[in-house]
Amino acid sequence: MVGSSDPVRKYFNTSLLFFATLAFLAAAPMTNGTAQEREKPRLILQITVDALRGDLPGRYYDRFGKGGFRYLMERGTVYLNAHHRHANTETIVGHTTLATGADPAVHGMVGNVWLDRANGQLTYNVEDARYPVLSKGAGVDKKTEIDYTQKTARSDGRSPSRILVSTFSDELKLYQSGKSKIFGVSIKDRGAISMAGHTGKAFWFSKKSGEFITSRYYYDQYPKWVTSWNAQRPFSKYSGKSWRLLHDQSTYLFGAADDRPFETKLPGYGRIFPHPYGKLGNKYFTTFLTLSPAGDELTLSFAKALIKNEGLGRDATPDYLSISFSSTDYVSHVFGPSSLENEDNILRLDRTLAELFRFVDAQVGLDKTLIVLSADHGVPDAPGYLKQMGFEADYIDPKAFDKAGAIKRLKKRFGIGEELITKYFHPYIYLNRKAIAAKGLDQAEVERAVAEELTRFDGVALAVSGRALSLGKVPATPLIQSILKNHNPRRSGDVYVVFDPNRFINKFGRLTVAATHGSPWRYDTYVPIIFAGMGIPAQRIPRLVHTISIAPTLSLLVGAKPPTGAFGSPLYEVFGKN
Repeated sequence: MVGSSDPVRKYFNTSLLFFATLAFLAAAPMTNGTAQEREKPRLILQITVDALRGDLPGRYYDRFGKGGFRYLMERGTVYLNAHHRHANTETIVGHTTLATGADPAVHGMVGNVWLDRANGQLTYNVEDARYPVLSKGAGVDKKTEIDYTQKTARSDGRSPSRILVSTFSDELKLYQSGKSKIFGVSIKDRGAISMAGHTGKAFWFSKKSGEFITSRYYYDQYPKWVTSWNAQRPFSKYSGKSWRLLHDQSTYLFGAADDRPFETKLPGYGRIFPHPYGKLGNKYFTTFLTLSPAGDELTLSFAKALIKNEGLGRDATPDYLSISFSSTDYVSHVFGPSSLENEDNILRLDRTLAELFRFVDAQVGLDKTLIVLSADHGVPDAPGYLKQMGFEADYIDPKAFDKAGAIKRLKKRFGIGEELITKYFHPYIYLNRKAIAAKGLDQAEVERAVAEELTRFDGVALAVSGRALSLGKVPATPLIQSILKNHNPRRSGDVYVVFDPNRFINKFGRLTVAATHGSPWRYDTYVPIIFAGMGIPAQRIPRLVHTISIAPTLSLLVGAKPPTGAFGSPLYEVFGKN
């Protein structure tokens, strides 16, 4: 009999569940009609809030206005217990999961960065030297870039070529014979490119030039409206200004916690309000904008211009727009999610969403727009904050791994004189395969021995051999299953490392951050999922659901086939079924 870990049986069981759901939805009388019976949306608006942990909208609900989060939470189907089910909760991993409905093991984006075994170099997820950006001098400035994963890119070329399966937006375009307009917009290149898929168009913000840019994968030259928008230099209006609190400080939940020593104190930006952006000549000016609600405001401004100039939602053919708002992620890294800065940021994001919905209502009609909101990952609280609350929490320095006695013992045991660890980019450790092979050693045995030694390190909860994952020789625990869902043999490392809860890396190059995500623990997997518009019922659903269900739900709503690797079950409550 085939074991429960056999991938063929897993595929069979998941497929049965998916098609059983389809059969149920097709056979049962539906309150709001089937995909064929109901009116098609003119616009599908997929909003991703980077690092919006699932509890954060509820934490500030009583402070929200009427048109933003409240519109979604009061009029939509709200999933209260939604999670990513993969282990490496990073930006590209979560975005691509939302886009494809596939686990990272299938869609291939196993991390923001992975090791290219062919050249021995770290690879940035959406880098593609074949397709340079259109704007000269608008690539990544490694001298000022604080996004450490961006610094690994060796060229400014970008494309979705490394995504191994189709996205919902791809399937929509195929279903509509190429007539649907597909766009993705974000401050981050990986936030825009992943959601636009292989067939759409993507735009992202260049901190080097202050423009929204794209690459030659999408265009030979900019549309005139993009050139015009960039020429107006909207970012310049923030010159000489500061990020100031929206309300009186005493009204904030974290109003008395503005100056905390564990927050990142960036030179010129500080860790207390107001946070000055500086003037245009300041080399970190545009970076400071992205570390504040201004980043989301610029994203909204560009998205509004795109909706209007590209004529989205103007006819009966459904169009698709993904907007990924990045400020919450950057603010959480620098100040922590439970901070005065992030509280004000989310209140301002609520206003940004309200403005977006008002604009969409005027241009398309909210009654003709299907909205889904989620997040690419959650985020842990900063250790300093956790300690104040009575938790044990601390930071980890992985540079000690290859210097520790355990690794020295392994080198002696296997007779490897050179470095045993070739690269470490959390959560993956890449071993020196050439040295292992030259000694005639068994790769799986070395991986297992390294994993065993690593679990003895302070702060390491678990280390798993990549070969063991590939062969299915791992226990069926929830934690290890989440790692397995992140495992792609061609890209994943030789050993996967999981830190203890509330233990984090906080140093990325020269940058020290207050908090960082990327674990399989619930604070990093917990995200909101909300569907609203087009007759979707207002309800709150407490059952456990996963983000791989979003893309197949969207496909079923418009009648398109699910994306290539999407084996999640559609969320049946969205169709009015309980």
